[in-house]
Amino acid sequence: MKVLITGASGFIGSHLVEEAVGEGFSVRVFLRYNSTGYTGNLTQIPEDVLRGVEIFWGDIRDYTSVERAVRGVDAVMHLAAQISVPYSFQNPIDFAINNVVGTTNVLKASVEHGVCRFVHVSTSEIFGGSDRPLDESSPRAPKSPYAASKVGADAMVRSFYHTYGLNAVIVRPFNTYGPRQSLRALIPWIIVQALRGDVVRLGNLTPRRDLTYVKDTVRGILSALKVRTEGFLDVNLGSGRGYSVEELVDIVGRVLNKRLEVVSDPTLVRPKEVEVFNLVSDNRKAREVLNWSPRVSIEEGIRLTAEYIRRRGLKGVENWV
Repeated sequence: MKVLITGASGFIGSHLVEEAVGEGFSVRVFLRYNSTGYTGNLTQIPEDVLRGVEIFWGDIRDYTSVERAVRGVDAVMHLAAQISVPYSFQNPIDFAINNVVGTTNVLKASVEHGVCRFVHVSTSEIFGGSDRPLDESSPRAPKSPYAASKVGADAMVRSFYHTYGLNAVIVRPFNTYGPRQSLRALIPWIIVQALRGDVVRLGNLTPRRDLTYVKDTVRGILSALKVRTEGFLDVNLGSGRGYSVEELVDIVGRVLNKRLEVVSDPTLVRPKEVEVFNLVSDNRKAREVLNWSPRVSIEEGIRLTAEYIRRRGLKGVENWV
């Protein structure tokens, strides 16, 4: 099967490329054009793995380049998106164009060229939080322009199933972490501070997150590609367990064998109106339909992430944000 992966230069996308090649898929990637030819996190994949990967340059906001990239593939795994919640506060229009219009371009090209399966990678941020585990039918209550744009993208995917009969799957990872992730993300930032010293400065310490190691998330995305279903499928990917920010600091400390002091820095605290306090998945559907559940424990995942950061060196990490 020949697959197109959009957003392939990103954190999850680069791991997905690596795993898809390893499983024997013929892989084409769609990257946002830049004048230097920089391929982002794909630079961290071994050359022998990348040798057979076909690269298409373009922009998901431009239908012409998207249509060229989709032509001739059997399936699409769509990860390309603007993702930073804080940046979405500053530039909501950019998020609407990239995440809603861009997704619509990929959907339209997929229908036009008759792809057999469209896998769209969504986000748990669309739910806005809840005191109970969230399943696929939980109300959408986005608290940021980023989350709202992903609600719109999800709706477009569903509409293309109803309108054009596109065989579509939405997979919705809860918080993914691991090697190659930006330092803007919670776990890498805790680890880097812990490697530098004994004090970890963070914002609100009470929000709880359901965390999945990146290799498990990628396995879930590929399961959605391969599962024998027709029509439309919407499924959450998560562990079903939440950890507070303070608990995560404790786990990092145990993994690194360090006694860490955690300090809540008021300058890092998000306003209450936009903070998402609890995001924990109900993953029953993933277990039943995809036969998927996380395999890597939080301790093991943090250990692997810390080893990666150590290998890169803290000086190199400074340029990794």
